[in-house]
Amino acid sequence: MLVANHISWLDIHALNSMVPLRFIAKSEISKWPVFGYLAKSADVLFINRDNRRDAARVVDITASSLHAGDNLCLFPEGTTTDGSTMMPFKSSIIQAAIQANASIQAVAIRYPLPNGENNTAMAYAGDTTMKQSIAQILLQQKPRVELHFLAPIITKNLSDEAKNRRDLTLQIEQEISHKLGF
Repeated sequence: MLVANHISWLDIHALNSMVPLRFIAKSEISKWPVFGYLAKSADVLFINRDNRRDAARVVDITASSLHAGDNLCLFPEGTTTDGSTMMPFKSSIIQAAIQANASIQAVAIRYPLPNGENNTAMAYAGDTTMKQSIAQILLQQKPRVELHFLAPIITKNLSDEAKNRRDLTLQIEQEISHKLGF
């Protein structure tokens, strides 16, 4: 399972360029024009965030998928940021990796400018529409993305005490935050 901070719809393409992934996403995306169709075609696992019981369904499906050898990606912030900060990580889906004894690979995503500062124009966050995001990205000259793959967490090697989804999620969040300098 890959777990990453989330800045842009481009994160999906950047990560998929490194390893084929199945993504976990909010159910609203399934209704988006074009992107909803593409997400469904890519076998995205949708979660209804308005229904607390849906998390249990998604954990079970995710654990089964990990057992079957799928690579899954989770953006536990549940939203995007402009890349200059992170939102608190939600922990429920991390339980699937624990249940499946799967490795968790934390990934810190960053879009830098040539001077090293964050390129917030690459973000799809806040009130930015998809049309505005695409236009902002197309105006970029030589945009860059950095994917920092952190040390994997081998859940099957963890003690029973360490197999706590909340603590594990907080550890992953802190590792990514530290790598990004927050």
